[in-house]
Amino acid sequence: MALTFCSFASSSSGNCSLVKSGNTALLVDAGISGRRVLESLKKSGTSPGDVQAVLITHEHYDHVKCLKAFMGKFPKARVYASAGTWESIGALVPENQRAAVKAGEAFAVGDVEAKPFRLSHDAAEPVGYSFCSGGRQVSILTDTGVVTEEIFDAIKGADLLVLEANHDVEMLKMGRYPWLVKLRILGKEGHLSNEDAAGAICRVVASKAKERHILLAHLSKENNFPEMAYQTIKNLLEDHGCCVNKGVHIDIIARDQMSAIYLLA
Repeated sequence: MALTFCSFASSSSGNCSLVKSGNTALLVDAGISGRRVLESLKKSGTSPGDVQAVLITHEHYDHVKCLKAFMGKFPKARVYASAGTWESIGALVPENQRAAVKAGEAFAVGDVEAKPFRLSHDAAEPVGYSFCSGGRQVSILTDTGVVTEEIFDAIKGADLLVLEANHDVEMLKMGRYPWLVKLRILGKEGHLSNEDAAGAICRVVASKAKERHILLAHLSKENNFPEMAYQTIKNLLEDHGCCVNKGVHIDIIARDQMSAIYLLA
């Protein structure tokens, strides 16, 4: 089965993406309105009735603010989250639709295997997810301050990697955010910079020679912009001998627009 990925939104204002394989459709995070999700599903050729699960990464507002509304749009979908996340958001989801996930323990939804992995973020028990089907892997990694060995092991096999490139360090330092907010973003439980993303990509690419697609996600509106993220990462990769567009393809996910549909056949 082909594995498909599409981002509906990726920013501090709201996050939601679609992973599909065969007749299985999964949504990751619920940070945009149900109306927008239904519109995006239609554009992607996905029936709302095909949505079998909503997987939540953590309880921050931009990932769960529309979760209660999702329950009306997708009444048959189960919602998956870590125990720590459920402690924060349990009231949003009927108990019979909840499922608990644990980092390192894979589970199946239809013909997709999902494997959660621990993130380093200032949330109760945040997780990222890798999805496998038909010998292909999509990994989604945003909202982490560092790429740990556990995270690296989870993403190194990805054919398509959705990777946070949140900020340019100097823009953030010189910007208008309060100093404590800057320290949070720069900290080990904050967000990845462009340089951090480049380092992670270099490691992933070096781990195994294969065709890879990297989608840079969760770009800050205040402390980054697409051209800077792309060029910074491209330059650092080429400094390490990795030629962009020859085995490694890099795109930017828009903050508040539906992305292209990526098909891993």
